[in-house]
Amino acid sequence: MTNPYDQIAVVPGFTLASPDIADGRELAREQVSGVLGAGGEDVSPGLSWSGFPLSTKSFVVSVFDPDAPTGSGFWHWVVADLPVTVTSLPTGAGREEPGADLPAPAWQLRGDSGHARYIGAAPPAGHGKHRYFTAVHAVDVPSLGVPHDASPAYLMFNLFRHTLARASMAPWWEAH
Repeated sequence: MTNPYDQIAVVPGFTLASPDIADGRELAREQVSGVLGAGGEDVSPGLSWSGFPLSTKSFVVSVFDPDAPTGSGFWHWVVADLPVTVTSLPTGAGREEPGADLPAPAWQLRGDSGHARYIGAAPPAGHGKHRYFTAVHAVDVPSLGVPHDASPAYLMFNLFRHTLARASMAPWWEAH
């Protein structure tokens, strides 16, 4: 499967970097889930980005596992309404509900685990490698205006017409 975010919109790219994760590399235990029983720590990766369009007005950050055995993938983390002046998130920024470690007016949506925070990798044992597409979406409006009880899928649907560019990487994890 190609990048699942391309289903939202095929757009230009920009640069995404992290001290904690890398494209095509295995996740560290810190980015694996403890909440879902995979023996990890649920620490969101530090992220920084640059080279996005000058017309960007805000950002959305997301982590999605398209390989989850659900028929619709699994949303691990979604942050909406990050101000355009914010071009990085420190390691662990997604650990608090409802996002106390995020700059205002940013907020975290409830992912598929039911938590409004970062939830790490937790594929079923024996299911093989799962990819965790981590993306920063450059948005053409300051806020997508979705309600705070919206699902990540609903936010992504609203992102369809507002994505200017996207930076992403896909680390992986496999339960043994």
